[in-house]
Amino acid sequence: MELVVEHLRACYDDVVAVDDVSLRVETGQVVAIVGPNGCGKSTLLRAIARLHRPARGRVLLDGEDLWSLRPKEAARRVALLPQSPQAPEAMTVADLVRFGRHPHQGLFQQWSQEDARAVQAALELTGTTELAHRRLDQLSGGQRQRGWLAMVLAQETPVILLDEPISMLDLGHQVEVLCLIRELAAKSGRMILMVLHDLTAAARFADVLVAMRDGRLVAAGPPREIVSPELVRELYDVEADVLPAPGCGAPVVVAHQRRLAALLASRAPG
Repeated sequence: MELVVEHLRACYDDVVAVDDVSLRVETGQVVAIVGPNGCGKSTLLRAIARLHRPARGRVLLDGEDLWSLRPKEAARRVALLPQSPQAPEAMTVADLVRFGRHPHQGLFQQWSQEDARAVQAALELTGTTELAHRRLDQLSGGQRQRGWLAMVLAQETPVILLDEPISMLDLGHQVEVLCLIRELAAKSGRMILMVLHDLTAAARFADVLVAMRDGRLVAAGPPREIVSPELVRELYDVEADVLPAPGCGAPVVVAHQRRLAALLASRAPG
């Protein structure tokens, strides 16, 4: 199975947010979309998820245009977890995960054994089985995020879109969630596209990086092939070194000390 985005353009009134972006994602791949604030990352996800209609271009899954499908049919193919999702705090993890089965139900097709199987499988994959009857307001940030991921998995779509899935999490929970995302792609064969702000984390956990600036695609490919001081400068206007991480060799971005010293000096009192 393959997801193909062809020459996508998305606008807000007269403002172009995504301009002529094309990409290709294969089964089991984790793709991280990176770039500065306001570069169109979230809008790209929303266009793929059918929440923002493109002005031009197509989104194809196995050759089928997602925008030509009925909403419920499309929701069986693509699932989106937005930034900072909200749910009633008194809701349990199990109740949250059951919401993922909504696209598979209808007027004459209510809760079934297949729904129960999908929910249980999602809980097991995310390690939240023991949390199923806990309330969301009783969980840590990392546990709560695993619950949201379980809900998306229960939707049983081949494509999962995650908009900043590690925002507001501490380092330990960030690593926990990113490791889980990699494991989910490997075990379930789903295509996972996620927006990340941390370029080093994206390079460590993604198979493919999609780098954007001003709505356009700057570079795309395996992190070790495309992450360079030149790319960091082009994306963020920052001078940096790119070093291999011990053990795995993934690119690590380290800003130049001169820039950091100047920044600290500008913020010093007096």
